[in-house]
Amino acid sequence: MQRQLYTADHEAFRGTVRTFLAKEVTPHYEQWEKDGIVSRDAWRAAGRQGLLGLAVPEEYGGGGQPDYRYSAVLAEEFTRAGAAGLAIGLHNDIIGPYLTSLATDEQKRRWLPGFCSGEIITAIAMTEPGAGSDLQGIRTRAEDGGDHWLLNGTKTFISNGILADLVIVVARTTPEGGAHGLSLLVVERGTAGFERGRNLDKIGQKSQDTAELFFHDVRVPKENLLGELNGAFVHLMTNLAQERLGIAVAGIAAAEHLLEITTRYVKEREAFGRPLAKLQHIRFEIAEMATECAVTRAFLDRCIADHADGALDGVHASMAKWWATELQKRVADRCLQLHGGYGYMSEYPVAKAFTDGRIQTIYGGTTEIMKEIIGRSLLA
Repeated sequence: MQRQLYTADHEAFRGTVRTFLAKEVTPHYEQWEKDGIVSRDAWRAAGRQGLLGLAVPEEYGGGGQPDYRYSAVLAEEFTRAGAAGLAIGLHNDIIGPYLTSLATDEQKRRWLPGFCSGEIITAIAMTEPGAGSDLQGIRTRAEDGGDHWLLNGTKTFISNGILADLVIVVARTTPEGGAHGLSLLVVERGTAGFERGRNLDKIGQKSQDTAELFFHDVRVPKENLLGELNGAFVHLMTNLAQERLGIAVAGIAAAEHLLEITTRYVKEREAFGRPLAKLQHIRFEIAEMATECAVTRAFLDRCIADHADGALDGVHASMAKWWATELQKRVADRCLQLHGGYGYMSEYPVAKAFTDGRIQTIYGGTTEIMKEIIGRSLLA
């Protein structure tokens, strides 16, 4: 089906992204995977190319382009390139909105130029060893110290945790915490008492640094409060739809790319003296995946268009996230199977996509959480 979502300007931007990936990412990616971290040079190159801060106002060095479709193009192309390690989507689409919508003018002048140039890499620290999707379980606390907050606690599974120069920390600022007692505090690199743990060893996305963060009597200046005091719960809920949509966009892009490379493979690979594609079972497998991808793509493109118009709600974002990521997982498994023994070899793209994509149904809210959100909306 012909997609109607993008204009000529979006497609021109897609060409820019592909050129950037070919020049600045693909040649270095194998080394980044071995190192377990992306070079900071790549972030600065992305800034020079105008790929960071797409929605940030031009006065702060951003693109001044709030049209989410440009972010969707980035997600699609990075997914096709297998370049999950350079977490531009996290930087632009998850953390960026907190800074543009909640930061004071002084905070914007202090942080956004570096955010857009790649000199400041960002992270958000919400998950804790005992608290994932349940914000009620957050134990990291910040006590009022007059001109500062005294921050103590531990965070884990923090993407960009090693590289981050600026971390938005979700902390309890009332004794009870919970929905009405959490705030967002910005901790900057080099702050006394802020320490990083190990770069966590994951089964996939090896070049994406994911770390434990420790805060021991960290003095966070009062001017580093982001948004309203005790207003973090509302702030977090406001941005979740875009976060989940971004994960869904990557999910359908991954499924489509896997289908594409597997279709080529079964046409070329022979068994019993003829191409695999001549076997009815193989054709049925390809037909099923192609149909599932086409149906999912139609729904995702509608969600992207709705979000670009400011009309996407949390329930439909949850539907998109659940369906697209579960499809990605299913397609990755079936495509690996169709590659046979070669699919289990790390040098084959299908093997890397299998391990890299497995996290998709977990972060940003698990599939089970997505179903709960949808179910509650229908049965409340």
